[in-house]
Amino acid sequence: MLGETLDQNQLNFISKYAIRGTASLATQPRAPPVTEKQSMKNRLSSRCQAPFNNELAFARRRHPQIRARHPANFFHGYSGTGMADLTSSRSSHAIPKRMRLGASKGGLYTLLSWTVPVLVVVIWEAAARIGLVAPQVLPAPSSVVETALGLAIDGDLFVHLGVSLLRAVAGFAIGGAIGLVLGLTAGFSPLAQALFDRSIQMVRAIPFLAMLPLVIAWFGVGEAAKIFLVALAVLFPVYINTMLGIRQIDPKLMELAKVIGLNRTAIVRRIILPGAMPSILTGVRYALAHAWLALVIAETLATTKGIGFLAMDAREFLQTNVILLTMIIYAIIGVVADALVRLLEAHFLSWHANYAQGEHT
Repeated sequence: MLGETLDQNQLNFISKYAIRGTASLATQPRAPPVTEKQSMKNRLSSRCQAPFNNELAFARRRHPQIRARHPANFFHGYSGTGMADLTSSRSSHAIPKRMRLGASKGGLYTLLSWTVPVLVVVIWEAAARIGLVAPQVLPAPSSVVETALGLAIDGDLFVHLGVSLLRAVAGFAIGGAIGLVLGLTAGFSPLAQALFDRSIQMVRAIPFLAMLPLVIAWFGVGEAAKIFLVALAVLFPVYINTMLGIRQIDPKLMELAKVIGLNRTAIVRRIILPGAMPSILTGVRYALAHAWLALVIAETLATTKGIGFLAMDAREFLQTNVILLTMIIYAIIGVVADALVRLLEAHFLSWHANYAQGEHT
């Protein structure tokens, strides 16, 4: 049928270039055989690429200005000093930290977070003014502010606050360092976890009040006993969250790191520690709360300075305005400490999409 519709010259032309194309294909060099290591790397790369493409497509639909690098480039140059760090806030593959929409939402959420406390204070003041609440039971916020100004002018408030802060900082530094070292050791070594974890969990289950007599017998009623209690309270949340953060690293990331040839130090620095950082910072946040709880108990021992002593002394004279003032001071310190942890999260977790877009503000 083809010969009937084409003349002889056309058939010769087609045959000539068909033979030339076959010869050129035969003379092309063959691709080198794919090694087992390269095949595994290709499979892992394609496996990691699928969810990345889905998330990137969704992000581009919402924000067309977003441009991201291929995930394979995350490990580009791992053998030298120019390796792109997954946690680097200056990397070109990171999503912009502050987009206009994210910033407006962050400001709205920050405003809403203060709405309830302001409403409580307003209702509290109004109830005290019209006599619904007796001053001996719950003084008005304005009375508490007057008490705070009086103590601040006398200088007593800053003395008690400074002593409590020194105790909290010293105990947090000691307990946090010990908890971090134990958590890293138990997280990297199953043998260390088998040796230490059960004993640490048993000590963690003992209430603080039950330990007070033993602590007094060991350290007396001086500053060492108070710092010891704070350090002990801080140790457990930091230890547990550090160990769990390391143990919950995705095995696929570890397999990919081994395939591309990362050594042990690079794996720890580039994958394990950044992956465990959200859990570690969560432990730090819990540890800050536990530190102040332990400090309140510690300052019930024989002492003459500290916010806890100020509250206990006011209880003896039924000074409810001073008691409320100490509670408000603890609340303010807790808010400030939580804000510091959020700043650490914004710095160390800038590679995370939620923190990069400012949702945790």
